[in-house]
Amino acid sequence: MNDVVTGVLETARRAPGGVAVIDGRGATLTYGELRRRVLAVAEAMTGLRPGDGVLFAARPGPDAVALALGAVAAGGMLVLADPGLAPDVAAARLATAVPAWVVADSVAYTLSGPLRALARHRGLALPHLRDPAPGRPVRHLYAGPWLPGVPRDAIPLRAVYRASSPHPAPLEGAGPFEDPGPPGRDGPAARPDQPAVVAFTSGTTGRPRGVVHTRGSLAEGSASFGSAVPLAPGDVVHTDQLMLGLPALMAGATWSLPGARPFASELAERGATHAFCVPVRLDRILREDGRLPGTLRCLLLGTAPSPPAVLRRARAAAPRARIWSVYAMTEALPIAIVSAEEKLACREGDLLGAPLPGVAARIAADGELYISGPQLARGYIGEPPLREVATGDLARLDEQGRLVLLGRKKDMILRNGVNIYPGLYEPALAALPGVAEAAIVGVADPETGDEEVVLAVRPDEGFDAAALRRALPDRVDAGALPDRVEVLPDFPRAGRTDKLDRARLRAAVARHTGGGGR
Repeated sequence: MNDVVTGVLETARRAPGGVAVIDGRGATLTYGELRRRVLAVAEAMTGLRPGDGVLFAARPGPDAVALALGAVAAGGMLVLADPGLAPDVAAARLATAVPAWVVADSVAYTLSGPLRALARHRGLALPHLRDPAPGRPVRHLYAGPWLPGVPRDAIPLRAVYRASSPHPAPLEGAGPFEDPGPPGRDGPAARPDQPAVVAFTSGTTGRPRGVVHTRGSLAEGSASFGSAVPLAPGDVVHTDQLMLGLPALMAGATWSLPGARPFASELAERGATHAFCVPVRLDRILREDGRLPGTLRCLLLGTAPSPPAVLRRARAAAPRARIWSVYAMTEALPIAIVSAEEKLACREGDLLGAPLPGVAARIAADGELYISGPQLARGYIGEPPLREVATGDLARLDEQGRLVLLGRKKDMILRNGVNIYPGLYEPALAALPGVAEAAIVGVADPETGDEEVVLAVRPDEGFDAAALRRALPDRVDAGALPDRVEVLPDFPRAGRTDKLDRARLRAAVARHTGGGGR
């Protein structure tokens, strides 16, 4: 079985001179140097047992890549510190995955300690990194200069790197250091079953459910992705997504991390051949600058549905590139990939594509999609191992064996005893001229529980409300035709990926009285 850590280190051993990472400011890190740093961090983090929690709060960059891989190589399981959580939710997560180490930027210690009140006032909430598990001993490794809030016994990353030089100096606070040697030396032994990262799926309420991915499941996911989107040395992959960065590193390509420059400008400056973007954000970008550089061969869209208007705009902006939409979930990374051309040609439902190699898809009696395969997470913390996972999506398999999304199970609308699945119709409605985005929601009658079906539309250039209403019978089954149409200037979004917030949209159309309702 594959192992993501040894896979990256083996790639680095074979081609130490290649560029592994470009940071947000354009600085580069070679594979040989990345390998040295990863092994040095692993050596410094002595005493970790396989699966011990490592609370991780490092900003994206070469140091973060080395710290993450090094911590996992040492046996740790990364627990990502989410700066947007309420204190009680963060505490519940840390009680579920108790950290033995904290690996963070020095500024994160300051913002979670001496400047905690100021940080919270500005919407940034971090767990108390200095003492994340009261009553339990925790060791610390920090990047950057020492700042107030950093524990005095914390190990500075610069000292870890310095100790891995040919003439290492003693490293205060760390265990006995063993020089990792030149790039040709073997790295840590493969541990495919070792927990590598835990990602929590609960929102702001409810019991935390930590999805545990192993070194093996991450490697299998990377290999599955690479089978659909091949990567090779010389390719430059521009993304902040781990599940695209890891395949790049395993293939010997360059992982380009976004900085503060405009998206298209950074792609051009880095010579990016592959890039990832959230559909809604790409739409905003292309409305301001409708061209992407000619070096781009592959543009990947994911984490949210890709409206037809965005796909068409992306094709116009990058006519030489293949546009792909990626379907994945936290428990299974990835599941399917489909081209923009195939997606736009699908008239009923949202085409997700054929399951990737090794991915098994099962449609239950109620239409819910279940997924299994080697890329599946090991399971949830404190729960039995996963053999398959319920996606919460309603889907069907078409005559070519491709998955077609019909909607979210929880988004089903019930009107007059008829089940209505919004995802079956939304892509076709969003493909109409003058429509930027379309969503169907149900507004429940508090007395009967029956739902009013409301079509919400975000208009694009050339929108014609009357033409939209005339087109509805050809795009929506008679039993699912909306009771009214509401035209909104924008749709409510949630989270870092700007995912459509259907609950807030439902509330907006429930109280909306003008702007095109019928």
